[in-house]
Amino acid sequence: MLVDSHCHLTGSHQAPDGAAAVLERARQAGVGGFIAVGTDPGDWPLVLDLAAREPRVQACLGLHPHEASRWDAGCGARLEALLGDPNARFVGETGLDWHYDLSPRDAQEAAFRAHIRIARRLARPVMVHTRSAPAETLRILREEGADQVGGIIHCFSEDRAFAAQALDLGFHLSFSGIVTFRKAEAIQDVAAWAPEDRILVETDSPYLAPAPHRGKPNEPAYVVHVAARVAELRHMAPGRLAEITTRNLEALCGWPPSS
Repeated sequence: MLVDSHCHLTGSHQAPDGAAAVLERARQAGVGGFIAVGTDPGDWPLVLDLAAREPRVQACLGLHPHEASRWDAGCGARLEALLGDPNARFVGETGLDWHYDLSPRDAQEAAFRAHIRIARRLARPVMVHTRSAPAETLRILREEGADQVGGIIHCFSEDRAFAAQALDLGFHLSFSGIVTFRKAEAIQDVAAWAPEDRILVETDSPYLAPAPHRGKPNEPAYVVHVAARVAELRHMAPGRLAEITTRNLEALCGWPPSS
């Protein structure tokens, strides 16, 4: 059984035929566990409701760096309260996106730091988004003591040097459809090299559909293509890769999706 360690299923990200249909297609493809991510206050209760109704879904709640300008003490208090739900396994996604800069960089950094502090108080792992800010992401993770809780560098898109430092901080590396792209040599190198007990696979649906579905809306069923490519790079059977990544997620967040 495969687990999609990062997917967007609710709110503005919901597929036209609904989350239930998406999850059923994924189950038919052999995907039995899902970390559903809520990236803004309006989406948080929708993700928790989905997790309450679907035993194979668990929640990740945070304010995406694109939305970081909305962060304030009230937002933080509401997020921390909702993260007390037993189905909430991760804090995030949070981090830095200095490619699009849809929120000011100082606001992104402040929100990122606040998320890590919440994660430490609640003993929850952190789901990290990083784009065009590798050194700054690592610096903030170190300065805020993120190694005390660990987490996931989601949609991994950096190189081996970044990966080694993230691993030293106790983070897992989650590979998305990008690893199937022909020119993604640096990411493929990390997927082949990373320690067996620190790798995960995801879709980041509805974004970044893997080959052979590039250009289409992504969905959790397609994580099988991500897993197949990572397994190929690591010279192992896809079933073994599924077993490893499911076990790794369980060890990280305490949720046994295979039970």
